[in-house]
Amino acid sequence: MAEHGNFSCSPILTPHLTRLYCTVLIGGLVGIISISFLLVKMNTRSVTTTAVINLVVVHSVFLLTVPFRLTYLIKHTWMFGLPFCKFVSSMLHIHMYLTFLFYVVILVIRYLTFFKHKDKVEFYRKLHAVAASAGMWLLVIVIVVPLIFSQYGNQEKYNDQDCFKFHKELTHESVRIINYILVILVITTAVILLVFQIFIIISMVRKLRHSFLSHQEFWAQLKNLVFIGIILVCFLPYQFFRIYYLHALTYSKTCDVDISFYNEIFLSVTATSCFDLLLFVLGGSHWFKQKTIGLWNCLLCR
Repeated sequence: MAEHGNFSCSPILTPHLTRLYCTVLIGGLVGIISISFLLVKMNTRSVTTTAVINLVVVHSVFLLTVPFRLTYLIKHTWMFGLPFCKFVSSMLHIHMYLTFLFYVVILVIRYLTFFKHKDKVEFYRKLHAVAASAGMWLLVIVIVVPLIFSQYGNQEKYNDQDCFKFHKELTHESVRIINYILVILVITTAVILLVFQIFIIISMVRKLRHSFLSHQEFWAQLKNLVFIGIILVCFLPYQFFRIYYLHALTYSKTCDVDISFYNEIFLSVTATSCFDLLLFVLGGSHWFKQKTIGLWNCLLCR
């Protein structure tokens, strides 16, 4: 994986990215605080709850790196050393793929409960939930993190005061292959999840007909649209653009400001997935349900 680069160009991105990351930081913190009040009341043995808790951890770690990005965008100079630059740079990618992974876990569990006609999937004990989370993070810390730090941004030499410009890594075939594999996996998985979700919602609407809004099961499936929507809006545009970006970096010999500009924007937009917790809380609120039911009744009356 390689961070966005500018082909030695300098498009005016600072105002846009500064506003975007400020919004992500504020919205992400509000979401974490909001979901924390709900998690206290939720069943900690639930697999879905465990996945949401880990999602909170992923967002929290990423948000800790956002102030350093903002400092660089404001001062235009990286003051924290090249190794820490690589860490902050890679965290945007790690955050995106781990967030996507937890979305997949949450959605697959909910699909299983639907098709197997179960209320929920639970660990046998709370200790098992803790052990599963600990095992996953141990895997990330012991294998994924060292692998990224040993390979990320190490193919070429970079200026330690000019951060987040590791695009030259993509000129190496092995790095491009890894990127292509990740892109294909994410897009394929997202399409499969979307197909399942559409099938489930259509099945429920046909079965329950006009009374589907009064069923709790339908609202549970409606919450899945939050995760599906974030995948479609935040992640897939970057993944599709990544294909073009990889091709352009391989064959383009000239400086292309437009490609650099769009890659910066697409990659930064993936950080807005931090709003998922806030949307999840809003989607489960009584006010949201009442407004949705009211809107649906108005549409039926016409």
